[in-house]
Amino acid sequence: MKRISNLTWARLGLLIGATAIILFLIPHADRQSYSYELNAPWKYPLLTADFDMPILRDSMSANMLRDSIDANFIPFVKRDSEIGEKALIRFRNSIAGKTGYSEASHLRILLKEAYANGIVDGDIYAGMQKRGKRVLRTLTKESGTSMVQTLDASEMLSAAKAFEHIDSVYAATYPSHGRLDGDVAKALNLCLNPNIVEDEASDSKYRNQEYLQVNGAQGVIKKGQRIVDRGEIVTPQIYTNLNTYMEILEKSQSTDTYHTYFYVGQGLYILMCFSALYFFLFLYRSRFYNSLRKMVFLMSFITLFVVFAILMFEYVRNGLYFVPYAVIPVVILIFFDARTAIFSLIVSVMISALVSVFQLQFIFLELAVGLVAAFSLGRLSQRSQLLRVGLFTFVTYSLCYFVMELLSIGNLQQFSWRMIGVFAINSVILSFAYILILVVEKLFGFTSTVTLVELSDINSPLLRRLAEEAPGTFQHSMQVSTLASEAARAIGADTQLVRTGALYHDIGKLDSPIFFTENQHGVNPHSGLNPETSAHKIISHVSSGLQIASRFKLPEVIQHFISEHHGTSLAKYFYNTAVNQSEDGKVDINRYRYPGPNPQSKETAILMMADAVEAASRSLKEYSTESINELVDRIIDSQQNDGLFRESPISFRDVETVKETFKKRLATIYHSRVAYPEIQKK
Repeated sequence: MKRISNLTWARLGLLIGATAIILFLIPHADRQSYSYELNAPWKYPLLTADFDMPILRDSMSANMLRDSIDANFIPFVKRDSEIGEKALIRFRNSIAGKTGYSEASHLRILLKEAYANGIVDGDIYAGMQKRGKRVLRTLTKESGTSMVQTLDASEMLSAAKAFEHIDSVYAATYPSHGRLDGDVAKALNLCLNPNIVEDEASDSKYRNQEYLQVNGAQGVIKKGQRIVDRGEIVTPQIYTNLNTYMEILEKSQSTDTYHTYFYVGQGLYILMCFSALYFFLFLYRSRFYNSLRKMVFLMSFITLFVVFAILMFEYVRNGLYFVPYAVIPVVILIFFDARTAIFSLIVSVMISALVSVFQLQFIFLELAVGLVAAFSLGRLSQRSQLLRVGLFTFVTYSLCYFVMELLSIGNLQQFSWRMIGVFAINSVILSFAYILILVVEKLFGFTSTVTLVELSDINSPLLRRLAEEAPGTFQHSMQVSTLASEAARAIGADTQLVRTGALYHDIGKLDSPIFFTENQHGVNPHSGLNPETSAHKIISHVSSGLQIASRFKLPEVIQHFISEHHGTSLAKYFYNTAVNQSEDGKVDINRYRYPGPNPQSKETAILMMADAVEAASRSLKEYSTESINELVDRIIDSQQNDGLFRESPISFRDVETVKETFKKRLATIYHSRVAYPEIQKK
């Protein structure tokens, strides 16, 4: 059984880890969360019942019916005889000596009659007056059975009305005394307390029984029956039906088993999205798939972006639309390629759609904006390009939002200028993606096109030093850069990368510039050295270049041009010289071979061809079309025959295109010039 490599385990760990993090943070809503308002159109597709559900009264009808029941409900009361007895005793003691005997006796009789008729609570009395029915109910027990009895309350008075009645009768009986006042009136007022009080238990019981017709079902919506359709106005009854549906749905999904299945479904969904990205990379982008650093970046970047989107959704209103998803293709396009960027965008949006309320609209909106951002960027070489991308994304956001409003509602009544503001903020955030690009470069060692443009400035310290200390090498590098960038453009390779790599590929010659032909002026230091020593001095410019690149902190991708521009080829001049000078023709070939490796990319392969062709072109005795063509074919065919391009993804067709580009470019550089005539006459 073949042993699983560490890289495979690392990729598997990234896949499981990213899925677990997102699954842990994602809100576990068991169904789609619907946002709806009373008297507003339903924005979602047709909603049908998943089960039989009752049709309850809408809140307005229920409140009206409840108010009607309260208005016509006959309260339940009970008589407390002790209150009247205690009140009579207290009244007799309070007025003793304060009025005549006959007057006091008459007041006690009137008070006793009031209690005998019944003194009711003020609210109950007001309710009877409002209903126009002077009746109350009481609950009695006969033979262990509770029975409701209706009481005639026509003679019952409230405490205030009882006081007025006693006062008026007293004034009519004793005209000379007039109305009650002073201590007697105060004592009577304090002794008038309701003895007909509310029977709370019975009142609540029978009132709730009548409320049942408010809360009871008016009908049933069968399973599969329509609840509401897209564009339909959410009336009070539909609003109530939706609330009932959501409540029953929440209760029916409260079991742990259901939640477990739902979490498993979410986890599998996220896992499938990431797996699709893995398959894409495995089949079409193996150079990324086999790079642990690039896989860590891709999975980390997508995961962190989705986590940020989840947190924005949870804690910010419309927070999901503040998230600049267009940053995903922009950043990945800079360090990878367009297809990987777009596929990563699709995966990110599909996973984030789990928390979106309007899932279809969200996917359409973010994919449209992300694609526009990717197509409008091309290759990032200036910071101002991000401002242009931000403007394009804002226009796309606004246009897509306008279209979705027309599709979902059929009008612009719900059009929100606040959402336009959200999209504007989103686009402004995208414009600052340059900061994120710098962070990614530092953390993962990637190199953006902007960095390459900055490095290709010939006024940079290292290139300026090369121009001063090794001017011939500098001119050679400039010519190679021109040739290589033209060829890269012709076959669709990274032009800026080739241009920059070509400028730095020979910086190792700074250690001993005089040992290289282009820097010599009459004196050749190799004339006093044996071929092996001379070959070592020539070959060492690769290792010296890597040391200088490391000291000046050149990006790793530029260092590849230094190490691969000769591959494992031979220093043929000195090797052939050594073979010719040896007696038996036996020479250790490895001492004359560059350390390599051979080109691993199209760009370094182009540089190898351009470097050899440009150097050899200087030795041509005549620059005719035939001589240039023969030179280019001979050198590049020799490199192919030596197998120097086998590890590079460059194709035979690409090589032929590179040849033709070199031939045209060299013919332009070395074109014949017209000799200016001298003046013959004085």
